[in-house]
Formats: sequence, structure tokens, C-alpha cells
Amino acid sequence: MLGTVEPGCAEMDVAESRARPNQFARQLFAGLPKRYNLLAELLSFGQDRRWRDEMVTHVAGHAPSRILDVACGPAAVTCALANRTSARVIGLDVSVDMLTEGVANVSRAGLADRVSMVLGRGEQLPFEDSSFDGLTFTYLLRYVADPAATIAELARVVRPGGPIASLEFAVPPSPGWRAAWWLYTRAILPVAGLVTGGPAWFDVGRFLGPSISTHYREYPIPWTLAAWEDAGIAEVAHRSMSLGGGLVVWGVRHP
Repeated sequence: MLGTVEPGCAEMDVAESRARPNQFARQLFAGLPKRYNLLAELLSFGQDRRWRDEMVTHVAGHAPSRILDVACGPAAVTCALANRTSARVIGLDVSVDMLTEGVANVSRAGLADRVSMVLGRGEQLPFEDSSFDGLTFTYLLRYVADPAATIAELARVVRPGGPIASLEFAVPPSPGWRAAWWLYTRAILPVAGLVTGGPAWFDVGRFLGPSISTHYREYPIPWTLAAWEDAGIAEVAHRSMSLGGGLVVWGVRHP
């Protein structure tokens, strides 16, 4: 039947995403870019935009002059950073398809004079130490082999005192909301993705819930905050969003 998930398929995808994260991410998101921002907004009931705005606030408030946006996708956060600051912004992503759509979105927003798009990996950034006054990264840590090393690499390119902020999905802590989240991510999201976006969005919807659950079993929020501090980031704080479905973390590069 259309939309039926074969037993074990999602779990196999999660295992593959851990074994070959960059290749898996490129393949998973290949069919998504043109409607990514719209459907992310729709399928999250508008929460994705709230989460992104919260993250951007913690960088824009420092008035940086040069910002790196890692795992930028089709440039929603990249454009928001450019709109809310006077900074030059570089968006970096591992997916050529996402970057191509990001370039188009930047052009449509009239921001091409201040925004550049770069192909690259968050785990191995093509920039020198302390190259940026601020940095954001979005939905990245589930697609890298070593989250702690990746956080340290991200911190490396930010100047001392510069702000860093991130957005990730999370698992609601309340048993009741966690059950509702589980039902939505396992049963409703894949079918809703299929109906609104086609087979590529079904694949993402099927993968998302198990991927988030697996990540937080291995790397719970206290571990994440400690990894930020171990990477040389000070004043680390976080906010759980939408009853725990989203997590925004922020801090400043240690002087």
C-alpha cells in the first residue's frame, strides 16, 4: 500500500546515516531543495521558523561583521542573518542541490552582494582559525560521525568572543508529549510528507523520528552542552522549544 513503511527500513537508514553521514545526507536531501523551506514550515506547523528566529537572535544581537552559516540548506537561515545584520554571510552545505537552490533564494531576496554559498563539510571547514565573528549551524549533528569533534571544528573558525548558536530537533521530555511526538514522527509525518512533497519527502519523514531518537540516546542534551564547553565555548545556554521538539543552544567563543 502506498505510504507503508517496511519493518526495519528506517532503522537501516539511521545505521547508514551513522556509517557514511555525508554521502547519506547528500542522497537523502537530493530531491528536496525547491520546496524545502515551504514544506519544513508546513510539516512543523510553523515551528521551524520560530526555532530559526530564536537561533538567529543569539548571533545577530552581537552585531557581527562576518558570519558563517553551516548546514545552510537552501539558505533560509543564511538570508535571515543577512536581513537582521549588516554582515557578510557565507552559507556552507555538503549538498550541491541545496546550495543551488540557496543561491537562487539569495538572489530572489536581493542579498547576493553580501551572501556567498560554499560547498563544504562541517567536520572539515575550509577556513582559517578565527575567520568569523559569528557562526550558526542547523540540524547538523545527526549527520556527522563525531559530533564532539565537529563542534570543536566549528568553534575553531570563530574569533574569541564571537557568538555561536545552533538549532537541532529534540525529543520532548514529558511522557505525554513524547508519545504524541512519537506518533507524529513515525505515523503521520511520512504520509504527510508523501502527500505534500512526494516520495523524497516520504523518505525524509520515515527517517526523521528514528534518527532523532537514536541521536539523543547516544548524545543527550547534557552531553551536548558539555561538548560545547569542551570545545572552548563559554556562557553556554539552551532553550527547549515547542514542548521539547526543538533545541536551540548558544554561547560565545572563549577569549
